[in-house]
Amino acid sequence: MDTMRTQRLLLRPFQAGDLSDFYEWTSRPEVGPQAGWPPVASLEEAKSILGDFIKKGEAWAMVEKNSGKLIGSVDLHRDKRRNHNKAREIGYSLHPDYWGQGYMTEAVKAVVCYAFDKTDCLILSADHYPFNQRSQRVIEKSGFQYEGTIRMSFETDTGEIYDHVCYSMTKTEYQKRKIPAP
Repeated sequence: MDTMRTQRLLLRPFQAGDLSDFYEWTSRPEVGPQAGWPPVASLEEAKSILGDFIKKGEAWAMVEKNSGKLIGSVDLHRDKRRNHNKAREIGYSLHPDYWGQGYMTEAVKAVVCYAFDKTDCLILSADHYPFNQRSQRVIEKSGFQYEGTIRMSFETDTGEIYDHVCYSMTKTEYQKRKIPAP
C-alpha cells in the first residue's frame, strides 16, 4: 500500500499509534450508522478493529497535514457484488468535525487515481444508504456514475434493512475524464 499526499492530506497505512485518534472518531454515534456499523464501544474494541485494518492493508489512514491528526479512513477492497478480481470498491469514514470541508472528496479522488493507475482495477464502485446525502455528494463529486439501487440489501446490527444506492466508474471512463490528482 503506497503512501499518498494530497493538498491537505497524507494517506498512509494505519499504525498501532493511531489508536487514540481512531477511537475518537469511530466511537462517535453519528459516524458508524451512516456506513452500516455500530459506534465502537470501547478502546479495546477499537484496538481490535485497528489491528484488522493494519493486518488487511486495505485502508489508508487520513492524516491532516497541518495538524498531524488522524481524521478518517478510506479503503479499497474487492467488490463483493461483482464476480471478478478486477473489480474494487471504495469505502470511507470521516470524523464529524471535518465533515463538509472537502477532505473526503480529496481522499477519494486520490484513491480513484491509485486504483486505476497503480492496480489492475477495471471497475470501481461506491455506494451509500439513501439517507446519507453527504456520502452521495462525495461519490458524485469524485466522478462516479449512478448505476442503480439495490433495494433492501443490507441489514444492520440493529435489524434495520436499507437500500444501497450504487455508483461505479470504469477504467475507460476514468481515462477519458482523467480526474486530476488532488
